[in-house]
Amino acid sequence: MVGSTSFRMALASGTALIALAGAPAAFAQDATAPATLPETQTQTADPEVPQGEILVTGSRIRQNPNNSALPLQVISSAEIERNGISSPEQLIMYLSTNGSGADNLASNADVTTGAQRGTNGLSAANLRGQGSAGTLVLLNGRRVAAHGLSGSAVDVNQIPFAAIERVEVLKDGASAIYGTDAVGGVINFITKKSFQGVSVTGFTDQTEAGGGDIYRVSGLVGYGDLNEDGFNIMAGASYSWNKILRGADRPFVNGNQPQNGLSIDTRGTPIATAFNIGANTRPGSITAGGTLLTGLTLTAPNGANAAAGGINPLDLAGGAGCTSMDGGMDYDFALWAAPTAYYACAWDTGRVAVIQQPIETLTYYGRAVASLGGGHEISLEVTGSEADSAKSFSNAQFTANTTNFAIAYPRNATTAATYDAVFNSIRGNFANPAINPSTQPVRDAQIAALDARYGLPIAYRWRCDVCGPREYRTNTKTFRAALAIEGPLWEGWDYRTGASYAKSEASSVLGSGYYYRGTLANGDVDPNAPLGTGSTVGRGLVGVMNSGLINPFSSTQTAAGLAALQSVSAEGATLYGGQYEVRQFDFSASGPLFGIWGGDVQLAAGIDIRKETYSFNGSEAAAATAPVIFLAAFDNVNALTPKSRTVKAAYAEVLVPLLPGLDITGAVRIDDYTGFGSTTNPKISVKYRPFEQVMFRGSYNTGFRVPSFNQIFNGVTDSPYSGSDLVDPVTCNNPGKTVDPSVPGCAFIRPSILTGGNRQLGPETAEQFSAGVVFQPIRNVSFSADWWSIAVDNTIQLLTLRQIIDNAALFPERFIRDATNTVVAIDDRWANAGSRRTQGLEFSFRASSIEMLGGSFSLGSDATFLLKKREKLTPTAAYGPSLIGVFSFAGDLGVRWKQNSFVTYTTGGLTASVSHIFREGYKNGALPGIANGTITRPGYNPFVADYHIFNASISYSGFKPFKVTAGVRNIFDTDPPFAITYDGNSGAGGSWEPRVADPRGRSFTLALEANF
Repeated sequence: MVGSTSFRMALASGTALIALAGAPAAFAQDATAPATLPETQTQTADPEVPQGEILVTGSRIRQNPNNSALPLQVISSAEIERNGISSPEQLIMYLSTNGSGADNLASNADVTTGAQRGTNGLSAANLRGQGSAGTLVLLNGRRVAAHGLSGSAVDVNQIPFAAIERVEVLKDGASAIYGTDAVGGVINFITKKSFQGVSVTGFTDQTEAGGGDIYRVSGLVGYGDLNEDGFNIMAGASYSWNKILRGADRPFVNGNQPQNGLSIDTRGTPIATAFNIGANTRPGSITAGGTLLTGLTLTAPNGANAAAGGINPLDLAGGAGCTSMDGGMDYDFALWAAPTAYYACAWDTGRVAVIQQPIETLTYYGRAVASLGGGHEISLEVTGSEADSAKSFSNAQFTANTTNFAIAYPRNATTAATYDAVFNSIRGNFANPAINPSTQPVRDAQIAALDARYGLPIAYRWRCDVCGPREYRTNTKTFRAALAIEGPLWEGWDYRTGASYAKSEASSVLGSGYYYRGTLANGDVDPNAPLGTGSTVGRGLVGVMNSGLINPFSSTQTAAGLAALQSVSAEGATLYGGQYEVRQFDFSASGPLFGIWGGDVQLAAGIDIRKETYSFNGSEAAAATAPVIFLAAFDNVNALTPKSRTVKAAYAEVLVPLLPGLDITGAVRIDDYTGFGSTTNPKISVKYRPFEQVMFRGSYNTGFRVPSFNQIFNGVTDSPYSGSDLVDPVTCNNPGKTVDPSVPGCAFIRPSILTGGNRQLGPETAEQFSAGVVFQPIRNVSFSADWWSIAVDNTIQLLTLRQIIDNAALFPERFIRDATNTVVAIDDRWANAGSRRTQGLEFSFRASSIEMLGGSFSLGSDATFLLKKREKLTPTAAYGPSLIGVFSFAGDLGVRWKQNSFVTYTTGGLTASVSHIFREGYKNGALPGIANGTITRPGYNPFVADYHIFNASISYSGFKPFKVTAGVRNIFDTDPPFAITYDGNSGAGGSWEPRVADPRGRSFTLALEANF
């Protein structure tokens, strides 16, 4: 199996590192010398990681981060630099404990649905696969505002990365300390606290294949010595920009791989596909008498009625073929179980989508700290950012319908030549007895019916290549100010208090590819839509198309046609915007109470009060009096006047050293939430060191997460389903509930999908256990292994449509049927649906200061191995099958084994490093024809291959004050493994998985740093 092979390979990698560490000549120091305390996770004796007692993430009691009872991963700025990591998003993706959800910009660059809507420009963290809303992100131990559009997850790209000193990743629940969100864990970005001098850095990451380059410039200045001058002032700024990378720029983005089981489900192509829509009864509509193919039967060689599935002239006898147009392909009617689409063409939508979003980000950071005397300090910290991103995806598909978009190609003096060419190609094809298998009388009757409709307009689906890709441009601004005072109270005791304000404000506007439709929802003419230049029939886009100014059956357009299209463009219209604010006050004090057998009993206690406010303003462009914009995903139904909640909390933490080497820590926090009442969450952790080389640790805690404002207050959105992979679970009795037209009741259905908020939502609750061991057999070598278990109940989630279909008996109320018992809609709103159980193992190995070959080696490895991932959808249901390594369009992939390893060599001012990133493969997606078992394809692989990449870097700091670092990322230019990720509903995805892999290929990094 793929899983077991991958496990052996990854384990071999870690074993090799351990073998190197244990080499007899590896250490210059005396092995009997007192051992340094074992590193709990990632950094052993790293000079940039604090070694004394400090306030560490996950505790309010000062302690040594290298001797923690909790699995705390500390990542220094040196490690970030060594791996060529240029942004917080790249750092999050690098963590082996981070899940594989749609939380990065690449995953959200295409058309998104459900929970991913409104995530424009957002990059989030997802520890232990518990979701971005279940991971708490802190900056210097205090909260930052959630993204202004999503209102739930923090955008990590707002973090002032250039000022980061280290990142602490707590891989354990922490609701007893921090309250809500800390279910999967906590990521605390910690900036430099004081700085003197001037530091300037320039960084570039250039791809070998072109496209997707990354640049960053940053500077940091500081003045004053806190100890000598009594103050320090520092300020820094960073500007980074990621260049665009499109699917067409990388050959592995290829949706035309039918032999491998992948083809694209769209009949909207740059050379239009003729369709058989019916008559539009609106007065003056050019389709009032129907269209050319309305009601016709034209028999294809497979016996199906091709008029019902679309006919593309390129695919008919004598045509140039579907592949003659850029990105074109034969429509694979077998894979999509759609026999009537025999003569349709398809188009590779993934080629046009962005696979690295262009984003420009400015971050700034300022901090002033002054001594108040007697050990007391006051500090003011100001951070902020502004980011401009642009997600763009496939060009708009113009699909004629009989309601509000009755478009068709007319026959007039301008269009006659093209009209007749299309008509004659259809007529000649189906009149040919070698093609049409019908008997002569039937064939003659079909042609006669076609001839009788000559002159009626041709309805079609067309991919508007001249419109350009559809684009959302998003601007996000953040600001945060924090005032803090800390100092001693009395002997051994100190206090820490502060107040902060944080805001994230985001807005999206339409870029290219959007046009005023010209009709209202009921099909009437939209009087507010502009009149297209030269239009003679109607307004907006409908008027331009129905006037014949644009030729959908040609790859070239006239200047008049392009001018008409531009005259109805909606570029620049506001899509939506939102704002999230957090006001917080906190106070805590800690110190020893009294001594017992193992040392001093220590106590920390505090209060935490905050107010969160969220608003979502929708768009004036979608107001009732504004002209309708075709295909724009306005969310005015979700517009929220400011909604607020206040959280009042008190907590206490006690560390009891029962015996030398045996510590027990207990914590409890009481939170009172507006609208939810109060909740109490305890935590207990144990650390036992029977002798210096071994430490055992474990913890138990409960946690909770309240629903976001959007999950509660959003309105109901009714969206038509466009995919071809859903069936009525009541009428379809095949085992997989998959589309199979040959089975009665198993034809595909296309109901409306209802999404939105639920005012009855309650919080989800969590219970967590962990147990681990840390070995330090010799000085500066440590290995840790931790088992963890997270049980979440009352889960807040959007069920996938597949979950609803497969478990229809549990959710009969979600299927909305008409008088004929036909499914017309599926209710997929937020709900407290059921339970989730996740278990895993986390491993970490570190060895440092291994003296050999004239220098010093450091090496290490971090890995996560999933043991369990199961869900049940209602409290009374049974748990479903394992979700480890199971493909899904949304949510976390549940990759079983993830590992990062590195080896670093240092001599003098020279440092060289090689790192390896591994992600195990998982079960591949499958299109309907393969999923229902009716066809096979020779190249279809039911499992996605493992993903390995290697990176290398070398830095030199021997010519002060400069330091130069050069590197190669993805040394062997490894493409993302082939994966079937295409979603027939949204039209997103294709042949690779952005939740796992980097699409950029081999790239070369260069950083120059100057310190004065």
